[in-house]
Amino acid sequence: MNTENLKKYAELVVKIGINLQEKQQLFIMTPLECASFARIIAEKAYEAGAINVIIDYHDENLELIKYNKAPKESFEKKPKHLALSREELVKEKTAFISISARDPELLSGVDSNKISTLSKTTNKALKNFSNALMSNEVQWCVVSIPTKAWAKKVFSNVSEGEALEKLWNSIFSIVRVDKESPVSAWSEHLANLKVRKDYLNEMNFKYLYYKSEGTDLIVELPEDHIWLSGEEHTKDGIKFVANMPTEEVFTLPKRDGVNGYITSKKPLIYGGNIIDNFKLIIKDGKIVDFTAEKGTEILRGLLDIDEGARYLGEVALVGYNSPISNSGLIFYNTLFDENASCHFAFGEAYPSCLKGSDNMTKEELIEKGANDSLTHVDFMVGSAELEIIGETATGERIEIFKDGEWVM
Repeated sequence: MNTENLKKYAELVVKIGINLQEKQQLFIMTPLECASFARIIAEKAYEAGAINVIIDYHDENLELIKYNKAPKESFEKKPKHLALSREELVKEKTAFISISARDPELLSGVDSNKISTLSKTTNKALKNFSNALMSNEVQWCVVSIPTKAWAKKVFSNVSEGEALEKLWNSIFSIVRVDKESPVSAWSEHLANLKVRKDYLNEMNFKYLYYKSEGTDLIVELPEDHIWLSGEEHTKDGIKFVANMPTEEVFTLPKRDGVNGYITSKKPLIYGGNIIDNFKLIIKDGKIVDFTAEKGTEILRGLLDIDEGARYLGEVALVGYNSPISNSGLIFYNTLFDENASCHFAFGEAYPSCLKGSDNMTKEELIEKGANDSLTHVDFMVGSAELEIIGETATGERIEIFKDGEWVM
């Protein structure tokens, strides 16, 4: 691991990721194994003018102990203290960083009912907090660094030490930390994404037609949809980048306007398990049937969290010729894999993808075509043969993707 690159990475997260403001508070959610990186972020945050940095550590081994030893009612108990504290932090205009790194198969032997029950309970408790982030009340950013179990999953044929080094090098390259000026490199990258975003907003497509092996899907877009890209803005006008890395341009599908079938192209990591090679049958927006080569019950639990989990909340376009895709790696981490592939998301839609959403109630958002759910989980569908055709309100059809890549 290059220590200098690690410091540059932390500075990038603070300056570009959350764009921390003078005298603003920062909250970092991190696995225990990533504590040293969280401390470097804290150091860079204070150097940037933070008034306070709070770190919330997560112990995945303790999580596994709970699944194996805790009584059934434990998984039905809402973490009210967690919800109240984070809602209060939002009121204080705190910025949030989440370090997403875990063993992809930590819970592979755990009862899927326990996983789905705890997920539903936790998501219910944190609904207001999740809504605040998805509505861009404050800056937030998801990043990642290697952990031992994750590195060995990605590079299974080398030693643990070599696997860690390889994953470090891959991440540094993908997030552009290895550039002479990472901040300048990111500014250029975000500008390129904005060109694509502006094009899609100008075209104002009504339908998207997806075709590839195992996929034949029609996606209707709401009348007042907005395409967003890497750089977003809070309601107070502060720029931030929600995901590092990011290669996507995204919006929301019309809740009841998706029809056809679609097949996943990369493994989905959810609830400490791998869901792989799954196919969804969708009618009037709802997933009415599905199959999966691996993780069927985990997928069922995800789709049964609530009614909205069987509808789609996001449609994202990512060129197949992206740095992550070109690495040739499957990362078994959605933050990376979703930015190597066009993807959708089960569940909640981003309200910011609708014009005038700041002043809309939940009912008005749903009426406009946005999906409401306790969950939001991305899954990857892009491939080298994917074709996407856009249809305008006047019926003109324009090729957007050919052979997995942007046509524009």
